Amino acid sequence: MDANKQLNLTMLCDFYELTMSNGYFQCGMKDRITYFDIFFRTVPDNGGFAIAAGLEQAVRYIQQLHFDDDDIAYLRGRNMFTEEFLQYLRDFRFTGDIWAVPEGTPIFPREPIMTVRAPAIQAQLVETYLLLTLNHQSLIATKANRVVRAAEGRTVLEFGSRRAQGGDGAVLGARAAFIGGCKGTACTVSDELFGVPAGGTMAHSWVQMFDSQYEAFKTYCEIYPDNPTLLVDTYNTLKQGVPDAIRAFNEVLKPRGLTKCGIRLDSGDMTYLTKKARKMLDDAGWQSCKISVSNSLDEHIIRDLLMQGAQIDMFGVGERLITARSEPVFGGVYKLTAVEDAAGNIIPKIKISENVGKITNPHFKKLYRFFGNDTGKAIADYLCVYDETVDDSHDLEIFDPEATWKRKTVYNFTAKELLVPIFKNGELVYKLPSLAEIQRYCAEQVDTLWDEVKRFDNPHNYYVDLSQKLWDIKYKLLRENNR
Repeated sequence: MDANKQLNLTMLCDFYELTMSNGYFQCGMKDRITYFDIFFRTVPDNGGFAIAAGLEQAVRYIQQLHFDDDDIAYLRGRNMFTEEFLQYLRDFRFTGDIWAVPEGTPIFPREPIMTVRAPAIQAQLVETYLLLTLNHQSLIATKANRVVRAAEGRTVLEFGSRRAQGGDGAVLGARAAFIGGCKGTACTVSDELFGVPAGGTMAHSWVQMFDSQYEAFKTYCEIYPDNPTLLVDTYNTLKQGVPDAIRAFNEVLKPRGLTKCGIRLDSGDMTYLTKKARKMLDDAGWQSCKISVSNSLDEHIIRDLLMQGAQIDMFGVGERLITARSEPVFGGVYKLTAVEDAAGNIIPKIKISENVGKITNPHFKKLYRFFGNDTGKAIADYLCVYDETVDDSHDLEIFDPEATWKRKTVYNFTAKELLVPIFKNGELVYKLPSLAEIQRYCAEQVDTLWDEVKRFDNPHNYYVDLSQKLWDIKYKLLRENNR
């Protein structure tokens, strides 16, 4: 392989996508219209909800689908594909329809976050990459949102590039973390590409390069006098680090009338050290000095630090965020839900398993979210067949599909469709929002969730209901396929 060849993401697919596609071609099924849903089964970290992310990269991928001469040559060399199929791939492009929930939307298990309607080969070949981008970024956005909520309004920065799983893990992970609520990143290229604000000051090596810690701090303040942040734990934090920082602030910033500055701790007992450091800074007249901390933080550690009274203004969160270390797999799947016959009728399809959680919801569907008119809070999500509509001017009885006896009447609500058109006949019909707009939207939508749903421990089970029509179709298929 030519090491200089640019990666064609169309070839980033599981090999069986190609073998199935070749089979569809030979069976005369290449143009049969199919419907696939992307959904996930469980929320990471046993949380109450997840955050959808990765749609923009999915859009760019769909727009660039193609097979080049090198790809065709490689596939020919495998001696598994007909020449007619390979010629078909030469002119390959996506001509189908896609619906998806906007990035930043809170999402729940077993509901579609993307639906693909396309000829069989097209729908099959896009599976791997669509899952890859939605799984990865939704995972990181979800983790970031947990961390940000634990910080209770304090700034959270993403610091994980060097511990990420590969370049895309770092770059797109920083993008997803921003959607989840982080204010910035240490990853420079994420700023260049996506506008995720990049920042940083110094490492321990800066301090060690100088003959004294004070000289390192003083020099840095002279070079970057506007809001310098000094790393104070290279040697002894309270005996040397904080006093040397105060001295540098006094000698460099104070004569210039500058008051914005900060210190950072990357080790030690954060509660004890930040309390002591805060008093030392305040006693020296540097009440404006911010204290930031890093070092293997996550939402649980941050919550505990704040409960213990730690004096922290900013958190730098690295490896446990960028890798979602506590549960590093999102688990989204791509399942066939319907096909069209020759007359254009939609025929629902279902996957059955002895594992009840793996039984799919069939058919081409709509997804609604109900919001209480009196509170503005999300009440439930509602899955129905594509040709159904919800009349939110009347009360509606819904039930929990996991416990059919548990029913609830929804009243005084507004129903909003969550799946919006992204592609129509292969053409992009969706205006991609800016990353800042996505972040604001995410914060607004998370705010519509009740606190009980947002709990880290034992969150409330949010209702994701099926319409009676969809329920009947599902169980008819279950009975027919269980004979």
